[in-house]
Amino acid sequence: MSRRNAEPETALIIDTLMDGRGVADAPGKKVFVNGALSGETVRFRRTRKKRNFDEAELLEVLKPAPERIEPHCETFGICGGCSLQHLSGVEQLRIKQTVLLDSLQRIGTIVPESVLPQIEGSAWGYRRKARLAVKYVVKKDRVLVGFRERNKPYVADMNRCETLHPAFGERLDELSGLIGGLSIRDRLPQIECAVGDNAAAMIFRVLDSPSQADLAALSSWSGTSGVQVFLQTGGPDTIAPLPGHTWPEPLHYRVPEFDVTIAFTPADFLQVHAEVNQRMIKQAIDLLAPDASSSVLDLFCGLGNFSLPLARVAGQVLGMELDEDMVTRARHNASACGLDNVEFRQVDLSKPTEDLAAGQSFDLVLLDPPRTGMAELLDAVINIRARRILYVSCHPGTLARDAQRLVADGGYRLVTAGIMDMFPQTSHVESMALFQR
Repeated sequence: MSRRNAEPETALIIDTLMDGRGVADAPGKKVFVNGALSGETVRFRRTRKKRNFDEAELLEVLKPAPERIEPHCETFGICGGCSLQHLSGVEQLRIKQTVLLDSLQRIGTIVPESVLPQIEGSAWGYRRKARLAVKYVVKKDRVLVGFRERNKPYVADMNRCETLHPAFGERLDELSGLIGGLSIRDRLPQIECAVGDNAAAMIFRVLDSPSQADLAALSSWSGTSGVQVFLQTGGPDTIAPLPGHTWPEPLHYRVPEFDVTIAFTPADFLQVHAEVNQRMIKQAIDLLAPDASSSVLDLFCGLGNFSLPLARVAGQVLGMELDEDMVTRARHNASACGLDNVEFRQVDLSKPTEDLAAGQSFDLVLLDPPRTGMAELLDAVINIRARRILYVSCHPGTLARDAQRLVADGGYRLVTAGIMDMFPQTSHVESMALFQR
């Protein structure tokens, strides 16, 4: 129920949530105030009434918290891409670490023996992979390109994005003009962006075939911008370069410390923050501590982000991944790196299985599952009886749930855990936890 005509209220904010809302010390049920920070005294107006809480808009900060800073982006608060730009970087990291440790204790009923140093990188221009929404708005006679508005289906009207890699973030107006000049401007709903060490690429999702004039415009823009342009007319298998275009080499990124180059396509999953990814790989290998006698199982291995660096120091590595195309590219990456001690298999890791090892023994296991975690595979992982398990997680809740099983049923102890700030300015919490038998 909407309460747009509610009277303004004043209250102290007693907590800050990961999504950037403050919890007001108000009578009755909880009130969540968008953009308010813990310790602040604010004026707010309730905008929506729900069964267990009310939502409110921030009208004025009467007493700001010392952690409050000026948002970097002019569309912050409207765009749903970021939720924490009004909060200092130090405080963002503290809150994310708290969320991880609280989840482990509250959901998993466990506490790590030690806490890892926080891994962080650049807070701006870091995002090398993104999916942008596109919408031609008749009333504005303008194509909007960017992220969707916070809690709304509309595309935010934004001229630039401060968290996107500059190859994309500084070109939103340029893309708006380019698409606005196409005959299919209202039939192009999405752009997928990816940048490697060598080039940047964009996949334009089109619902109708571009005209010859459209193709010429896209080709001209690609040549001027240096961005590789691909078209997608249907499913992922329809992604192809612009007609008549070939690119000299695939996108790739380097992991210099382990002399590894990982090639990928613009549609592939990859860790979005290059700096954080480099440090994450190094920390993962330091914690697992493989040597020439080690046999390592890497589940949800993707393109080999962990598998290939591991193969430089371990005796044998087996990577398993659901996506068959990514398995193929992982094998090519291994071959290009001259690694013959790593194998990749296509395995449906979304289904329960009793035996992942298939007769092989592994003393080390690395897990990097999706947000849903890996409840279906925990029995199989426990049955491997590896000395150490390293769990890389993008959701503290499912990590805590799975950690409880590893400790209670698997006989492991949680040696250490900590966060990696893969998505600064957002509520996303990436973490790593080491378990040892």
